[in-house]
Amino acid sequence: MLRLRSVCMPTTTRPASALPRNLALAYALLIAYASLHPFAGWKASGLPAFDFLVAPWPKYFVLADLVFNVLGYLPLGFLLVAALPGKWAARRSILVATLAAGLLSLFLETAQNFLPSRVASNVDLGGNTLGALLGTLPGMRWGRSLFGRDGRARRWRTRYVIGGNTGDAGLVLVGLWLLSQLTATDLLFASGDVRNLLGIAAPLPFSAERFMAFDMALTTLSVLAIGLFARCMMRHTTVWPLVLVLLLGVGAKTLATATFFVPGAPLAWLTPGTGRGLLLGGALLAGALMLPRVLQHALAGMTLLASTALVNLMPENPYVVYEQRLTNFSNFLNFHGLTQLTDSLWPFFALAYLSAVGLWRGEHLSGRPDSRERRL
Repeated sequence: MLRLRSVCMPTTTRPASALPRNLALAYALLIAYASLHPFAGWKASGLPAFDFLVAPWPKYFVLADLVFNVLGYLPLGFLLVAALPGKWAARRSILVATLAAGLLSLFLETAQNFLPSRVASNVDLGGNTLGALLGTLPGMRWGRSLFGRDGRARRWRTRYVIGGNTGDAGLVLVGLWLLSQLTATDLLFASGDVRNLLGIAAPLPFSAERFMAFDMALTTLSVLAIGLFARCMMRHTTVWPLVLVLLLGVGAKTLATATFFVPGAPLAWLTPGTGRGLLLGGALLAGALMLPRVLQHALAGMTLLASTALVNLMPENPYVVYEQRLTNFSNFLNFHGLTQLTDSLWPFFALAYLSAVGLWRGEHLSGRPDSRERRL
């Protein structure tokens, strides 16, 4: 009887992971914003829309721009091929992923014809398509093994992160936060500055004592905010993923300052106030991880609001020495505009996410997983 019952019962298979598809969509949206930035002055140029496809080789060619184009589409090719059905043959997957990325690039290059500040280029189109093609090769080798039904990333995500699109959205937001840390002119972990977007002057004058106090308070609140935000999207209280997110944020800020500031200053972000804020924020985060989940959730929202308010209240630092040598490259301007927008808007998306988690996954926050969580 037991054997007959086991044979007759329908077998359930774990569905394919939607994470690479969601990541590919998010990355494509970032590419679209960077390619069409600053979204101003739309008008018809009077030339045929696809005339750039047969344009001769440009007279002034910047190799760095082509390298940026290739590198920018590498992750897209990797994610697209990982998102395609695993039963597809390798050639078919590579062709479809490269074609999809190429069509996206063609659409964006064509749209640039209507932006006076942008120039549509067949060289850019070729570099983007080449980058996507190169990205599909490691995507076939490692992408499917990471995101497949038994892939390492899939197992990690199932074990540690809440299920469904809610968990995927949280991972995307963490990735966007790391992207925002590549804005070199901001303090460590600072985000939500809408003054630059709206052209508003700093409300408080600069003084060394005031700036140091704001810096320490902002870093403390930001460590708490991002640590608890990452905790709210996880199934269990596991410390090492939170530490990893914070370390990656420090690494991104170090890379940004090493690249865009005066040479030899990779730790320009490590001010006295930032150092003290890191220590205090880390200690407070360790204590907050012992609170009930619902209190952690509420504290994550409160610290996000408080840190965003401090960013917009603190005085400008007149002693920032910013290196302008990379601003001659058009693709750097695209990237800088993308990181600035992400940096300004990230806390508001994070607050919306926390609200959605509280509304849709209240049982998850109370520590009683729902039936879907138990199945996973």
